[in-house]
Amino acid sequence: MKIALVGSRFFAASVFDALRRLDGIEFTSIVAPAADDRLALAGRAAGLPVHVLDNPKIVPGEAIVEGTDLIVAAHTHARVSDDALARSRHRGIGYHPSLLPRHRGIAAVEWTILEGDAIAGGSVYHLADGWDAGAIAAQDWCFVQRGETARELWERALAPMGLALLQRVVCHVRDHDSVPATTQDLRFATKAPLIKRSVVLTEDTAADHVALVATVIGADRVGIVRALSACAQRHGANWAASHLARAAGEFAGMVHFDVPPANADALATSLNALSAAGLRVSVSRSAAGQPAAGLRSVELQLMGDDRQGIVSSLTAALAARAVSIENMHTEISTSPGTGQRRFKVVAHLLVPTAISNDQLHAELDGLASEMMLDLALGDRPPA
Repeated sequence: MKIALVGSRFFAASVFDALRRLDGIEFTSIVAPAADDRLALAGRAAGLPVHVLDNPKIVPGEAIVEGTDLIVAAHTHARVSDDALARSRHRGIGYHPSLLPRHRGIAAVEWTILEGDAIAGGSVYHLADGWDAGAIAAQDWCFVQRGETARELWERALAPMGLALLQRVVCHVRDHDSVPATTQDLRFATKAPLIKRSVVLTEDTAADHVALVATVIGADRVGIVRALSACAQRHGANWAASHLARAAGEFAGMVHFDVPPANADALATSLNALSAAGLRVSVSRSAAGQPAAGLRSVELQLMGDDRQGIVSSLTAALAARAVSIENMHTEISTSPGTGQRRFKVVAHLLVPTAISNDQLHAELDGLASEMMLDLALGDRPPA
């Protein structure tokens, strides 16, 4: 049986490795979103033709070789077009990490956790019009462990389940020349759109207070935060918001204080005096409150496999659209199951009001797709 595999990243490469070990299976083509994607690299290493998508949102007809028996989709955000499906004798199947029709959409595992589901599952379904709406070819389920994260659930149970289900369905098609099909029950359909989390520090500054922003950098040691809070307490200031971190043995922090106008200069002097303790301190007055006229606050989240150039590419794309970065947090985590490094960006942006979220999303989507990142944008609530 001849298969065209469409997908990306570790899961698609794992599916490729598993299916090529089955008897009676050969690949007509590999379809990936980028030339350096894991699936593309694995396909080339096996001597197979690799089609790299020009548009990461759709698989065109020419990506599928005539004579293909079945299209298999594994971790792809690109819709397999009707023209592409028409080139495959049994059209196509894909894996979705939920018990369809529950949690249709791009963030199924995340919504499984958010909804507090005690049971999760996976579905191999027929590729058809609509997101994850085709008939079910095979399903399986698992319990969700208490306190488990979406990433942990995926790596522990749902990714291995998907691998096994896809192998099962491919073998059935090979042996019976048909794809099992059970219509989804629409009564139980729910949506799982990309999550737009808001992690916002509201900064409500009373009119009778002055906002002071202090940045502090120095060798990390016990007592730095205590010294800052003692300064605030002595001068009747409120600790309104802060970003504090330890990096490579250094302490770095930025604190917003609300202080009565009569005490502002004294607080600034007290904070600057911390320089005598070996800290580098800078204090400035800040115009707290709403963004400047013509700008609005937007939160951006970007997440994906770590690679060089994410921040530089993102900031260049934002600057080209006159978008300012109010603040930005980045972090790298390691998946316990695979050891894969994951990079996450959360940024609060000041966006010209002439640019809608949909426009900004469309303009950044090419960057996100090129670098295999998940992108979310959402308005920040007013302070």
